[in-house]
Amino acid sequence: MSEQKARRYPYEPKAPAVLAVDVGGSHVKTVLNGLDERRRFVSGPKLTAQQMVDGVLDMTKDLEYTHVSVGCPAPIKDGKPVHDPVNLGKGWAGFDFGEAFAKPTKVINDATMQALGSYDGGRMLFLGLGTGLGSTMILDGVLAPMELGHLAYKNHVWEHYVGEAAQERLGLKRWEKMVHFAIEEFRKALEPDYVVVGGGNARALTELPPHCRLGHNEDAFLGGFRLWVED
Repeated sequence: MSEQKARRYPYEPKAPAVLAVDVGGSHVKTVLNGLDERRRFVSGPKLTAQQMVDGVLDMTKDLEYTHVSVGCPAPIKDGKPVHDPVNLGKGWAGFDFGEAFAKPTKVINDATMQALGSYDGGRMLFLGLGTGLGSTMILDGVLAPMELGHLAYKNHVWEHYVGEAAQERLGLKRWEKMVHFAIEEFRKALEPDYVVVGGGNARALTELPPHCRLGHNEDAFLGGFRLWVED
């Protein structure tokens, strides 16, 4: 396990001492609200839910925090993953993270957590370009997780055309054209005030359509802090 100093991270002054955990296919990353430091360790296709918790607890044993937020790459229902993430190991579905961390814990989809950290009010559509296509709307402060990437388009689904495999298959120029087309189709259907494009592959875009802005990976941590703010 390793620790990494990075650029100054966002924090939420109204939130308590929240440890935000962002679970990804390559790394599990954590940031404590108010501390300008990211800690991380390697995840991978064999990482179980319990191994993730054990790794976080070991990596943060010198920190004092009262609440935990977890962004998990899977659909969430009643604070627990509905099924195991595609790019991780077993044992995630139905896992009780609150019991495992022994602290008040909130679990949401990872794209939803980044969306919450990107939110500036009104009707926002968040699209996360990664292995697939993460999506969430926030409607005047109300979270609405979505699965737009799984909607049918032509002979496949949308994430077949804008996900990571499509980027490799189509090449960057054609892939970016498809991303722009997808954004405009979702804008016409959902009528957001603005669109935030985040996720690991967002930085590969050379430009964005109107009414869009680029998100940042660190927004996921801010979203984790905001989960514990009452207003």
